[in-house]
Amino acid sequence: MRVLFHPRPGGGSRVVLHREDRVVLEMLSYDRKYRIPHDLAHAVTERELGLSSGVFGCLAAGALFSSATVVSGTLRHDAKARSQAILRANRTGIALAESLAGVLHDAVEHHRIAPLTEAREAWGVLSEHPFPYGECEIRRAHSTLTRLAAAWTHLPPGEGLKFEWPRRLTASGAPVSVPRQRQAPRRVR
Repeated sequence: MRVLFHPRPGGGSRVVLHREDRVVLEMLSYDRKYRIPHDLAHAVTERELGLSSGVFGCLAAGALFSSATVVSGTLRHDAKARSQAILRANRTGIALAESLAGVLHDAVEHHRIAPLTEAREAWGVLSEHPFPYGECEIRRAHSTLTRLAAAWTHLPPGEGLKFEWPRRLTASGAPVSVPRQRQAPRRVR
C-alpha cells in the first residue's frame, strides 16, 4: 500500500492511502499541536515493529475507520461487514499500536532518546504476553520516525511525504468472502 502524508494549510495533516484493491482513502488529522503528525508516528511504529494488527495493517486489509473517506475506487459489496470483522479481530493490536505509537511519538516530538522502558510499560498495561521487542527494534523505530519527522518539517510546498506499507503487514481477521450465488431467473406463467 502506498501512503502519502500531506500538510494541511493551518496545521494538521492529510493522509492518502492507495490500497492494493485500487481503493484510495483519505484521512484528515487535526493534530496541530504536534510538529509530527500522529498518523505518521503510527505508520512508522507499526511498520518498524512489524505490527500487522495496528491501524495501517487494518486499513490495508480493508478496514474503514470513521476518519477515513473513500476518494476513488469501488468498495467490495461486503465492505462494511468486512471492516467490522477486521476491527473486531484486531482490537488488541490496534490498542497496542496506539500505545506504542504514542510513546515513540512523544519521545521524538520532545527530542528524547529511544524509549525502551516506556514502550515496555505501555505494552504491559495492555498485554499479558512478554514484551517482544529489544532495544535495537525500539531504536530503529525511533530513528526512522526522527528521520521522517525532519523530512516532514522540510517538505517543499505542495509535496507529500511518501511511505510504503509492506504487503506482509496486512491484518488478518477478515471473513473469507464466498461468492454470491446467482439466482435462477423466475419463470413467469
